[in-house]
Amino acid sequence: MLPHWVEVMDLEQQNEPTTFYSSAFKHGVDEKRRVQIPAKWRPAKPVDFTLILWPKSSHGMCLRVLPHKEMVRLLKEIEDMPSTDPNKLTLKRFIGSESVQVSVDKGGRICIPEDKANAADIKDQAMLVGLLDQFEIWNPERYEKVKASDAIMAQEAFKLMV
Repeated sequence: MLPHWVEVMDLEQQNEPTTFYSSAFKHGVDEKRRVQIPAKWRPAKPVDFTLILWPKSSHGMCLRVLPHKEMVRLLKEIEDMPSTDPNKLTLKRFIGSESVQVSVDKGGRICIPEDKANAADIKDQAMLVGLLDQFEIWNPERYEKVKASDAIMAQEAFKLMV
């Protein structure tokens, strides 16, 4: 069962327009670790994103950035796992400890916490990569490796689509 506050927030956001995070953008990161969010990705109303240190790539960590609706979906997916599955607690602990809420400032930027920037090796440049329903922030060199791997895998992946 999800906490009541998640259910209430989920209901409040059901009427929000859907943003599609498409394309990739290379942006500078300033001395305060702020990075510009592309204008078409910015929410109309001030909202928080959940930024998660994401360990799933063989090329190194990146930062996964989830809008509220996707964070709620992730929470539901974890909560739906059987209580006997040891991965459930591991995921809750990892995501809970390796995530942070970030807000878009008036300049259209988010501030990446120092520990997250260091873990993802994000310094003076960052690649913002759309995943349609969420986006990632990569070290540009790491992203080039991921992009090359994706290009190889894309032919097989597209065969799965109807």
